Amino acid sequence: MRLLERKPGGDLRLTKDLAINNIPPYAILSHTWGNDEEEVTFDDINAGTGREKPGYQKLEFCAKQACHDNLTHFWVDSCCINKSNFTELSEAINSMFRWYEEAARCYVYLTDVSTTTQPPDEWELAFRNSRWFTRGWTLQELLAPSSVDFFARDGTRLGDKKTLLQVVHEITGIATLALRDHQSLQKFSVEERFKWAKNRQTTKVEDWVYSLLGIFDVSIPLIYGEGKLNAERRLRNEIQSTTGSQGNGGISLTRLPLTFQFVHLIALRRE
Repeated sequence: MRLLERKPGGDLRLTKDLAINNIPPYAILSHTWGNDEEEVTFDDINAGTGREKPGYQKLEFCAKQACHDNLTHFWVDSCCINKSNFTELSEAINSMFRWYEEAARCYVYLTDVSTTTQPPDEWELAFRNSRWFTRGWTLQELLAPSSVDFFARDGTRLGDKKTLLQVVHEITGIATLALRDHQSLQKFSVEERFKWAKNRQTTKVEDWVYSLLGIFDVSIPLIYGEGKLNAERRLRNEIQSTTGSQGNGGISLTRLPLTFQFVHLIALRRE
């Protein structure tokens, strides 16, 4: 895991790839991506470029807010992963839930919510309609961290996962218990957790599945090009082998008599 930090001159730089037992407290950003050319990349940071890109504003916001919270390091997915290295990308995606879970603070930066162009008491409508609530990756970014703060694009703090609990529940349909405590996720059936992601979208179809790995506490290899159905089949198989839950209405085969386990498995294989 690499983190961003601000150099004495004000520019941002990446740390070396840190060992799991040598990671300092850090903030983490949750956001929606613009076009690829708008986002600051791993290569931009290493080259000291990218300041002119629209996405740099998000990095500046995160750096400033982290400093306000007495954190010297922060993580942003667009530029902290060397995506040209597939091994590193695969490790990052399989570790993503844990990285958000272990962050000291998670900042949700909503580029489509403003408190300057909208009356102060009317931002909630824009909040409810924010694109952030429709993206696949932001589901785990909402559930994993214990501290989630929401900000408008001008940096105004709107509230957190606790103060906005009922509103977030109404927008997402996610049970308030799951929003309050990520460690309760295993109390919800496989199908219930899949339902939370049903209407969310990802740019690459396979990422809809890969973005759910941490929510089910499993890991699978990434195979881009396999399609969503094949990726979901592999995910469900891994859930089954790990927990004994086939992902059909929360049925756990290990809780059925052996005869019924055999019959149920045959039926599933015929589907």
